[in-house]
Amino acid sequence: MKVKSTFFCSNCGSESPKWIGKCPSCNEWNTYHEEVIEKKTSHEEKSAVWKDHKMEKPFPKKLDEVSSLTAKRINTLDGELNRVLGGGLVYGSIILVGGQPGIGKSTLMLQLALNQGSKVLYVSGEESEEQIKMRADRIGRNNSSCYIYTDVNVSNILKEANKLQPDIIIIDSIQTLVSPYIESTPGSISQVRECTGELQRYAKITNIPIFVIGHITKEGGIAGPKLLEHIVDVVLQFEGDNHYAYRILRTIKNRFGSTDEIGIYAMDIQGLREISNPSELLISPDDDRLSGSAIAASIEGLRPLLLETQALVSPAIYGTPQRSATGFDLRRLSMLLAVLEKRCGLAYGQNDVFLNIAGGIKVADPSIDLAVVAALISSLQDIHISKKICFAGEVGLSGEIRPVSRVDQRIQEAGRLGFDTIYISKYKSDVLAKKNYQVEVRMLSRIDDLLREVFA
Repeated sequence: MKVKSTFFCSNCGSESPKWIGKCPSCNEWNTYHEEVIEKKTSHEEKSAVWKDHKMEKPFPKKLDEVSSLTAKRINTLDGELNRVLGGGLVYGSIILVGGQPGIGKSTLMLQLALNQGSKVLYVSGEESEEQIKMRADRIGRNNSSCYIYTDVNVSNILKEANKLQPDIIIIDSIQTLVSPYIESTPGSISQVRECTGELQRYAKITNIPIFVIGHITKEGGIAGPKLLEHIVDVVLQFEGDNHYAYRILRTIKNRFGSTDEIGIYAMDIQGLREISNPSELLISPDDDRLSGSAIAASIEGLRPLLLETQALVSPAIYGTPQRSATGFDLRRLSMLLAVLEKRCGLAYGQNDVFLNIAGGIKVADPSIDLAVVAALISSLQDIHISKKICFAGEVGLSGEIRPVSRVDQRIQEAGRLGFDTIYISKYKSDVLAKKNYQVEVRMLSRIDDLLREVFA
């Protein structure tokens, strides 16, 4: 077999016969690394290792002759996982689950395998069979149809899968797999790309869904070339802080559903537990009347979520004021502070400002602007805001409070959780005024109205 070396971009996976400083595809510098590979082998020769000759060969079909898969989904028996997948697991799909070490990726996938009554093949290249059994005993669940296979050769894995014919395949992890047709080390760009491509071909031919666990880099992206995310059908990001019990499963890419969905879990001794009503857990009880806290009525995907925004404004001692935000965009915080100074005359220029979204949740919904502004004013003026009040509105540069989407759903969620008042934008809210809600709806047009209504 003829052996050759080539250079791959670690960011996008582009190939070059020689080293170049700047990648022409992604424009990143110093990302090309040399890898030794063998002469390329055709896909037919590769798939011949695991492909059954009885399998139907692909041929051109009319669009009308292709059966729809919209209603054919596998119930994972996990409400949060079904939510982020768009209603269940699609046949023949390949799902990439990424996250930092110790966040709970393997635990989530093992729980999925143990909850299923159908046949599941769990492939591990990182742990032994005994280690997987110990985790299963800790979870406290059992599935007699769950098969454990510890191997890293992708050809052997697919041959065993072809014999077993499971309903679901789980790979832990993609960085440990090797292809016999590639000479480079496990986890290299060429190995990750080749193994993922082979798994994709197997999933499409056999119509078996495959979960693939992937590690992340120190920057937070999934390790390997960006091509890896393009190959798979669904990309799920498992987020969370090791100091918090909550874990968030976020959809980054989904060819079969929305990309805005999140699933929330709590990590305990017996594994990951679903949180069906996170709003009640993310809001602290109103025991002490402290300033700097406001409740925001947010929307994550199709789920209404009430979050607690916490702000601390204190005089700057060391000259240059500090700006810090956890779970919120720092640049947007600076913009809101500038709006408060310009439109309301509030002095934040000589103060340190710290903002935190309680529970370790990262939020990008602009509707929490109004709650952030309320928390900042509350901390500056040291005025307590009742925990029975929530806010939903976007703040513009001129100080106006802009309307947000799906206000009706936010109001209903606030009423269900026992809130007394919700503040929303006055614009485009004529229809809402005619409806009867369990919570009082107050309209605001500018930040000045917020100062008079809440902090007068």
